[in-house]
Order: sequence, then C-alpha cells, then structure tokens
Amino acid sequence: MADADGVKPDFRSGYPLTRLNDGRPVAGTAGEDDVILTRHGDEVFAVSAWCSHYHGPLADGLVVDDTVRCPWHHACFSLRTGEAIRAPALDRLTCWRVERVDETVFVREKLAAPVARPRATKTSEAIVIVGGGAAGLAAADMLRREGYDGPLTLISADDSPPCDRPNLSKDYLAGTAQEEWIPLRAPAFYDEHRIDLLLNCRVTALDARHKRVQFDGGSSRGYSSLLLATGADPVRLDIPGAAAGQVLYLRTFADSKAIVARAGSARRVVIVGSSFIGLEVAASLRARDIEVHVVAPESTPLERVMGPEIGGFIRELHESHGVVFHLGQTVSGVAGRTVTLSVGTKLDTDFIVVGIGVRPAIAFAEAAGLKVDRGISVDEHLETSEPGVFAAGDIARWPDPHTGERIRVEHWVVAERQGQVAASNMLGRRVRFDAVPFFWSQHYDVAINYVGHAEKWDSVEIEGTLRGRDCRVSYMRGDRTLAVATIGRDMDSLKAERRMEAGAAAGPGRRGA
Repeated sequence: MADADGVKPDFRSGYPLTRLNDGRPVAGTAGEDDVILTRHGDEVFAVSAWCSHYHGPLADGLVVDDTVRCPWHHACFSLRTGEAIRAPALDRLTCWRVERVDETVFVREKLAAPVARPRATKTSEAIVIVGGGAAGLAAADMLRREGYDGPLTLISADDSPPCDRPNLSKDYLAGTAQEEWIPLRAPAFYDEHRIDLLLNCRVTALDARHKRVQFDGGSSRGYSSLLLATGADPVRLDIPGAAAGQVLYLRTFADSKAIVARAGSARRVVIVGSSFIGLEVAASLRARDIEVHVVAPESTPLERVMGPEIGGFIRELHESHGVVFHLGQTVSGVAGRTVTLSVGTKLDTDFIVVGIGVRPAIAFAEAAGLKVDRGISVDEHLETSEPGVFAAGDIARWPDPHTGERIRVEHWVVAERQGQVAASNMLGRRVRFDAVPFFWSQHYDVAINYVGHAEKWDSVEIEGTLRGRDCRVSYMRGDRTLAVATIGRDMDSLKAERRMEAGAAAGPGRRGA
C-alpha cells in the first residue's frame, strides 16, 4: 500500500514510526530506488519494492512475520536478508539499513548480500539432477545458495537452457515477451556457479545400486545424491491423414518457437483440447489476429479442474475475443488443409495445435525399480523408495498434509518449490515439503490464481461476480475448503494460502480457508 496521502515518501529523509502499522508495507523511495518499509513488532525493514520474478508490487503483498509474499504469483522473501525463500522468485531483494532516531526511521545505505557458507563435502561427492525444467533449475540454484560446493551436473533433454515455461504459452507466444527474457538464467550463471549443464542429453537408465545414470549415447555419470525432475511429456494424438509437421505440441522453448514461426503466415488455426495450455495458446494466437477454433470432447472448458462456473466464464471470455468452440466433438481426420470433426463439420486450417494433457516421464525410473503410483512415489522429504534418490515436479506423488492424500500436480510453482526442498534434503536438512499448491493462468487481460488442490468437491461457493472479474471461488468438501480460485482478488488468494498452511499445521479437520 502507498502512504496515506498518496505520495511516495523518500525514506532517506525520515518516516514517522507511528505511521507504520505492523505488517502493512508502505511504498516509498530511497533516492532513485523504489522501496517498501515494513514494521514487524519493534523492527523495521526496508527492501526492494518489486518482486524479482515478474515485477509484482510488494506493497500490495502479504506480510507474514518477517517475510513478504508477492500478490501476483506468491513468491516469498525474507525482510531481514532479502532472500527469495520460496519460488517462483529465485533472485533476492536488495535490503537497506534502517536507523531509528526517537520516533523516526531513516533508510540509509544498501546492505551487501549475505554470502553462503560452504558445506563440508567430500571431494568425491557429486550431485546429479536429471531434468532441465522448473524443479531441476530451482534445485541447482538452491544447492549453491545453501553452500554446496561440490560437483553439480544438470542434465536436460532440451536443446536450450532452462526457460520460463509459463511464458511459452502466454506472452512469448502472443509476441509481447522478447526471446531474451525466456531463459531463467543467463549462460554465464552456469559457469559462475560451476553447474555442468548438459543439453540434448537424455538419461535412459538408472543403476541405483552403483549410483550411476546412463545416457542415450552409452556414456554414464556417477552420483552421491540424485534428483529426478524429468517432468512430463505431451500426450500425442494420432490424427488420421495429418501430414508431418502439421500437428504441433507445446512443451519446450523449441515447440513455442515453432508455433510462432508458423503463426507468422497463418490465418486460421485449430486447437485440439480445451486444457489450460490449449486455451492459453488460443488467447495468444488471437493476440496475433489469427482465427482460432477449439475442438474438445468436454461440454464446458476446464470443468473437471475448475468447475462449470469458471469454465463457462472462460468460454464466454474467449468467445468475446472471437474464439469459436466446437465442444462435445473430436477430430476424426485431416485431408490437406481440411480438418473433419466427429459430427462431420469441416474446418480449414493452416496448422493444428494439440493440448490434451501430459504424462509423467518416469519410464527409466520405473525400470530401475523405484516405487511408482501414477508418478514416482516420494515421502514427505521428496525421497523415493531408493535412499539418496529424490524426485520433484510433475513426476512426484507426495503425501500432501493439506488434503491428507497422496497427490501429484503439474504446476510450475510447485515444481520449483519441490526442487528447492529436495536440494536442501540432499544436503541432509530433512525439510518436509508442505507448501500449498499454487498456479496461475492468463487469458487475455484476465488472470486466475488458484491455491490448494481439489480433485473432487461437494460444492462451490462464489463470493463476488465472475463477469465482473472480481470474485473468490471456494471448492468445498463438507465444511472444509480444499482450494480457492480468485480473479481480481490477489490478497484473498494470499490469505487463503496462509489459512491453508495454518490449517495443515493444526492437523486434520480444520476448515482451511
């Protein structure tokens, strides 16, 4: 929040302590820098005003004890050190020294970033991470932040370094994000942090007994601790008559670039699937003024995940932007540029994008004898049935303290946070993974935030209005809130997340939010 008079104060000139309410940030400046000033009891902190992830306004965030959470995508920072405690932010905030003189506080000089103390390791110890996505990169980053100084290898089957995957179906595909924004880290990061990044490298076998992973070229690499973060692969669709290159999928940076290249000369595109990916692709292609038809067997988009209320709203939103839906239908075949639907409708198209879901990439882990259950089974510390082998991200099925069930989710932020927790546990910290699942989806100018996890629910409670783009939607089982979706209510989303955390800490049976 801004100061009461709407003018951003320069905190170098002093700010009355009496105007600082505990836990309510005040936006201001320290010279040319934007800063928030926050009080926690008798302590006052000054940190950067903008989230290091997507530049969200931390003055509108939620302060919990000596941390602040971003209102956009729930990144969490320490007010004491600026450290990015929880993803999706990876970079710390700048901190300033605060001096109190009687009942006035002054923001002084910037503080140096804390230096991680190296953890004692044996020379022969090595950590290997298989997977160059959200979980893999977050784990490698956290290992170095935690002071791990030993050999570190990050293996990726992709041809490009770890990238900002949510952007591939959103701003980058829409043409509003530059290509250089997409890598999560600059190339120099891997050299500076001594991370051996292997691209175009696929692991085909795991020898857990001898602690080695084998690559498709026949070579292998040993490890002391291993993180499996192989993610998921798009479900492929066999469309009769489709020519090579006519059907595209979106998972990697290369996939997104291929769609962008085809979109440059396209006038009409058929999207198969009304999933989040399919609909985000639809919105991005409409931003390029391409005619879009969405074909899906469901009667309402996203109904299985978010219910008919939000699903119906999303359909109306896309239709208002010109998207044409063909629901309750499938693609029966393709002949040249003509797509034939199951009811006989024929659509002309320049190319087809399929977004009908993904499957966890666990084949070599299963062959190695790791316990699997529609994913790789892990304990509360994200360790698999094989000691020293951890799993994170789309492939991990873990005991969720919020639902009391074992779950697997395919959310970017969850994958990053699991990578961070797994990194700490590979160093022997034994941290429980108990974060509340969170994801966001963008459709034109409408962002949906979702916290919690609800595969099935008894009822849906809506506060506010969907059409007014100002609402909180709660998914209930009995009197317990399993998940909350919000539109235009970022603080509601943050507070729901916090209440779910508190409910899990208090034990089963709590309402949760």
